[in-house]
Amino acid sequence: MGSLNVTPDSFYDGGEYAGVEEAVSRAREMAREGADIIDVGGESTRPGSAAVTVEEEIARVGPVVERILHEIDIPVSIDTRNAEVARAMLDVGAHMINDVSGLRHDREMAGVVSEHGVPVVVMHMRGSPRDMQEHTDYADVVSEVRRELMERVEAANAAGVNRDKILIDPGIGFAKTAEQSARIIARLDEFVGLGYPVVLGPSRKSFMGKLLGLAPEDRLEATIATCIWAMLKGVKVLRVHDVGSVVRAVGMIRAVAARGGEEAKAPR
Repeated sequence: MGSLNVTPDSFYDGGEYAGVEEAVSRAREMAREGADIIDVGGESTRPGSAAVTVEEEIARVGPVVERILHEIDIPVSIDTRNAEVARAMLDVGAHMINDVSGLRHDREMAGVVSEHGVPVVVMHMRGSPRDMQEHTDYADVVSEVRRELMERVEAANAAGVNRDKILIDPGIGFAKTAEQSARIIARLDEFVGLGYPVVLGPSRKSFMGKLLGLAPEDRLEATIATCIWAMLKGVKVLRVHDVGSVVRAVGMIRAVAARGGEEAKAPR
């Protein structure tokens, strides 16, 4: 899943793809690099970020999504917490929703997903992007995140979302410290064991900087290593900025595994 942020303030590529032409060009490049899905987001959810209006979010993502759908043969995911944004983009042909709030932010979101019958990524987060890092008081981060994720899954199902349309994301860096994020990654198999396809978005996240002392521009190798670990733990979808590099790394693992008479657990 290629991460395409059409915002002026994303933590890594903020502003680089804020223009429609730049964003569509990057989507085309990610498709050539081997992305299976393009995830388009119009609201930064980095720690401390402020919400944008629904109107502004639609104005940012709408023209980009429509161009991608008409010009590139690739499924489009919409990274949004807002039901109105989701509905508008699904109505023009988007294929899935990625909600970092786990369908908590907007009570109408589950209904929109159910109405359109599309897949949805239910991610774990406490609080909101503005204050989420104030909510990291876990006794056991893995067991508590698993429990809270399943509560959101049950809520989605009760609101009409079919279980076979739900993917789960433990939310690396969202209401988690660097140590907690690393602990979740170490035990990803416990999330895979819940029975839903697992999505992971570790790409150049701040936990890498805190653990290894790296600036965002120096976190590619750490991102690839994390993605390979996740893949071998059974994660199905890797959400990344550096699509080509990760695709090549995953391809090498698959090639080696095939020659060993084993089937690699690949994120496809």
